Amino acid sequence: MADILIKNITIFETMPPFSITENADVVITGSVIEKAGCGAGEGVEAAKVIDGSGKILIPGNVCSHHHYYSGLSRGMLISAGPQTDFIQVLKEWWWRLDRALDEESIYYSSLICSMEAIKQGTTGVVDHHASPSFIRGSLSAIAKGMEDVGIHGVTCYEVTDRNDGLNEVREGVEENIRYAKEIDERIGKGEDVLTEAMIGGHAPFTLPDEALAMMSDAVHSTGRGMHLHVAEDKYDSVFSHHFHGDDIMTRLDRYSLLGENTLLVHGVALSENEVNLLNERGCFLAHNARSNMNNHVGYFPYLPKVKKLVIGTDGCGGNMFEELKIAFFKNRDAGGPWWPADYLAALARGNELLESAFRGKASFGRIKPGYKADLVILSYNPPTPLKDANAATQYVWGMCSGDVESTIVNGRVLYENRHFTMLDEDRIFAGARQAAERVWARADKIKA
Repeated sequence: MADILIKNITIFETMPPFSITENADVVITGSVIEKAGCGAGEGVEAAKVIDGSGKILIPGNVCSHHHYYSGLSRGMLISAGPQTDFIQVLKEWWWRLDRALDEESIYYSSLICSMEAIKQGTTGVVDHHASPSFIRGSLSAIAKGMEDVGIHGVTCYEVTDRNDGLNEVREGVEENIRYAKEIDERIGKGEDVLTEAMIGGHAPFTLPDEALAMMSDAVHSTGRGMHLHVAEDKYDSVFSHHFHGDDIMTRLDRYSLLGENTLLVHGVALSENEVNLLNERGCFLAHNARSNMNNHVGYFPYLPKVKKLVIGTDGCGGNMFEELKIAFFKNRDAGGPWWPADYLAALARGNELLESAFRGKASFGRIKPGYKADLVILSYNPPTPLKDANAATQYVWGMCSGDVESTIVNGRVLYENRHFTMLDEDRIFAGARQAAERVWARADKIKA
């Protein structure tokens, strides 16, 4: 007997080539899709049957770069100095917040960010964490929140020297390695683990050569990819030229940190030659339109040249419907050449990143046999015919997170008819608000 049967639904494959299949069935057994297509449910008995009439089924979205530690920052009330440039924003806001985090606040951040993502149709998140006052064990706290909610997640610690020099670098590297080993041990015991590890770094301007060498060793000893901000602002590129005499990408390549499982983030100030090197090495690059606009760091002119572009939020929540719309319209405002299909392809490519982070042990992003049952049921009622040729345009211009009716991850219905099935949302968010008050009080006492 199957676990779940979804009957008579319209399947929308969001990976190219985009396709629409009406009156289809999907059979889920365990954590994977067993059968999908017209007539796939004939003669199938299932423990749970979902009537998909008038609904649309899509593979779950992936947020390819998030900062879960930002979960308790919304509306943060602290006294802050001027924030007229990128470095001031970091020092007056984010670096004070991350130093105020403890285990409780990290866990609550993970819970609420995961829950909001699930409500908004995001089934996978690639997180990038920082908590200088609580490094060892911090990634396990993030992972616990992800797994308690039930989302597929990847996390890492952003190695940096900005608070305590090489001592802090070592602690960050050690936490990345410790967590990767923890995952390996769990997999070795036969667990179907929802979370995975990467080797994180803050940004090249807070990573001396010794840090890059340690990160390179960690990447190769654990078999994980690197997750790193690069050239978010021109300051990072100028710093690299002034203090290291090289482009950022050349410097990273010297330490063998660029590969097919590497995730770089932002890239706003990268040169065309650096983008070429990024492509040659097969790296992913995460575009974060809202964050770039908020921090006023400019627009990435070589965005269309990136072969493995993915979409992230940089901590601006987990709503990928919203992020994609803003990215598309910013592209149009900047005179960019991309259309809805280009952006939907980049968003869907986040599933390829997820497969890379899970080291090929699972398949994501398609509604086909053998793929993980990470699925979203939408109540979107198209006002015009929904066809293969216009599916991406309907996604960008019409579909939104408000259409999310139910979310399934790893074969479990986590969110059904707009309600969480196994979590007390009101209780968790009340606890998060209390934790946020304590974090804000600590952050307000920290000097920039």
